[in-house]
Amino acid sequence: MRVGYARVSTTEQNTVLQKKALIAAGCVRIAEEKASGVKVRPVLESLLKTLKRGDVLVVYKLDRLARSMVHFIRIFEDLKARGIAFQSLTENIETNTPQGRMFLHLLSAFATYERDLIRERCYAGQLAALARGQKWGVKPKFTLAECQQLEKMVSSGFFTVRSLSLWFNAPISTVRDSIYRVTLRGRYATKKLPR
Repeated sequence: MRVGYARVSTTEQNTVLQKKALIAAGCVRIAEEKASGVKVRPVLESLLKTLKRGDVLVVYKLDRLARSMVHFIRIFEDLKARGIAFQSLTENIETNTPQGRMFLHLLSAFATYERDLIRERCYAGQLAALARGQKWGVKPKFTLAECQQLEKMVSSGFFTVRSLSLWFNAPISTVRDSIYRVTLRGRYATKKLPR
């Protein structure tokens, strides 16, 4: 069975053109969705679950189906594993032809390349932020001086981590982690104290 999927990004747009093309391509059922390219698409998710081996998922254009190349490859791999063919009318891609399969393999290679580039950019951005002295994440509950005071209190033997947690209204794990920050234990074992 040939099943179509039509999507527009806003409520002001309509799927008339896509539906006409999908009907002309022999689709017996068409799922319509009005959703932005970056949001969750419940109609698409539901449609993908109902497809069976031997079915063909047909879209008017590749960008109607997926948010990104990586998202498209994820959908395609799922369809392929379940024995479901795919066709894009505008790009003239059919997974049941050698040319269509070759194009999708090329897309998969580009998606991997895109992921690697994004990972490298993120890492470079983090290194640049660290070099500028920027920090991110949850702000520690205790300053370094307070952590040192907590460590002295526990070392004195008069206080336990549990009693300090009650006293400062902080989780036991936070107090313990703050002490580890000074004693260079736990996740701080390989780090040096800031000067």
